[in-house]
Amino acid sequence: MQNALLETSLGSLPLTARGKVRDIYTLSEHELLFVASDRISAFDHVLATGVPDKGRILTQLSLFWFDFLKDTVQNHVLTADPAQFPASLQPYLDQLAGRSMIVRRAQMFPVECVVRAYLSGSGWKDYQANGSVCGIKLPAGLRESERLPEPIFTPAAKINTGGHDENISFEAVVSAIGADYAQALRKLTLDIFEKASKHAESRGLILADTKFEFGLIDGEIVLADEVLTPDSSRYWPADGYAPGGPQPSFDKQYVRDYLESIRWNKQAPAPALPADVVERTRAKYLDAYRLITGRTTL
Repeated sequence: MQNALLETSLGSLPLTARGKVRDIYTLSEHELLFVASDRISAFDHVLATGVPDKGRILTQLSLFWFDFLKDTVQNHVLTADPAQFPASLQPYLDQLAGRSMIVRRAQMFPVECVVRAYLSGSGWKDYQANGSVCGIKLPAGLRESERLPEPIFTPAAKINTGGHDENISFEAVVSAIGADYAQALRKLTLDIFEKASKHAESRGLILADTKFEFGLIDGEIVLADEVLTPDSSRYWPADGYAPGGPQPSFDKQYVRDYLESIRWNKQAPAPALPADVVERTRAKYLDAYRLITGRTTL
């Protein structure tokens, strides 16, 4: 197992942004380089320890889904083949191979397009508080992790300050981007989710919820960023599904559980992780990759 890649360094190439996971570089006026590191965050803090191969898993999963969904929605990917990368990137392939893609620059919508088919996470908290999620009234008496009567579009406002994204109503989306785009994003989100859910179901998984990001390229709506990974989606094993509490999931729950067990105050600096927590988390991400794609190797 390789060491975790926590931060990329690509010489004089301009670093446009460094997020919780991705480093984004500017290649030209119209092209960006996305590199998924092995950083892992919890409770809105990037931890001192990474998870080896996590960035490669996220990238390969996103590429699988971009291809799977190409008949439903176009995406921003130009190439993920290092052999097609420009000469300026060739000296850095040890950092880039398997975890990077060159994409078209898009004018991003300031909305996280969240869709939920089950009542979990912040949706469950909202429901407990007022019986609704993002202004959508739900039936009384639902349990945590219960399947909803139908998938619902529950958008969030992008807040790039390190804090949680804020759940908002559809009307707020209309106010932000206009009715035509709001309706188009809602329809696309639900259509993509339906197609992805059927594939997940065929692989023994429940896709409980996920979030998409869309942008405009030459006036066309495209799917961007990452897609249907364990970082952006809640996957549950179908054979153990039992509503009435949290479900086991293919994400960083081991990390959250460990941090809760040591009573971390959730303030910087974030602690390091023990080796067994790192390995179990890596195994969960790999399990998700293998189940969803049907592939055995990265």
